[in-house]
Amino acid sequence: MDWQFLGEIFLSLIAAIPLTIELAVTSICLGAILALLLALARLSGMAVLNWFARLYVFVLRGTPLLVQIFLIYYGLGQFPAIRHSIVWPFLRDPYWCAVLALTLNTAAYASEIIRGGLLSVPHGQIEAARACGMHRFLMFRRIVLPLAIRQALPGYGNEMISMVKATSLASIITLMEVTGVAAKIISETYRAIEVFVVSGAIYLLINFMLTRLIQLAEYRLSPHLRPPPSSPRSTTEAVAAGNPQ
Repeated sequence: MDWQFLGEIFLSLIAAIPLTIELAVTSICLGAILALLLALARLSGMAVLNWFARLYVFVLRGTPLLVQIFLIYYGLGQFPAIRHSIVWPFLRDPYWCAVLALTLNTAAYASEIIRGGLLSVPHGQIEAARACGMHRFLMFRRIVLPLAIRQALPGYGNEMISMVKATSLASIITLMEVTGVAAKIISETYRAIEVFVVSGAIYLLINFMLTRLIQLAEYRLSPHLRPPPSSPRSTTEAVAAGNPQ
């Protein structure tokens, strides 16, 4: 094992980490907004919105992400109406094409996760909010959405990890993120094993930190699972009873 070569690869791939994280964070944030809208459309009770959301989820989940990236990057430019529209400066940029493909893809998966979280909110909580006189938007913001996020967070955490790994597909449209730089190094050195081992370790490190952030969010959103803090009065009473804590 050539440790010097591994160190050089690692330093080269570190420079591509910001682009990988930027792609992942942008697509996850935009996808979360779109996923919430799709989930609300499924639960709206309106047939048109329900079937549109169903069709969207069916198509985006049923086709490979690689095909979606190709269709957006290579396919949309074949339509003159798009080339002469205001969105063309964005669609001719591989970065925004990758963000668009990743966003549309993760929204399809995340919408079902969020919909499950919304359906898991106890009906008694909703009835109690209505009894307190809350209007629908306030009840959704204060009661339904926080509980749904807590229920959906484990599944949504898996989707976020999948999106970090999915950013590697952006290398096929000339984006030099971690996988793109790794492919360039392999084409120059023909040492695929060492390069892929280092790049895999980088993805593993990113996902490890993301996993810890998700666990911290679950901890903060689950106050009933945390031990209650000991008050000064209880500590004083324990000392007086001869049983210091």
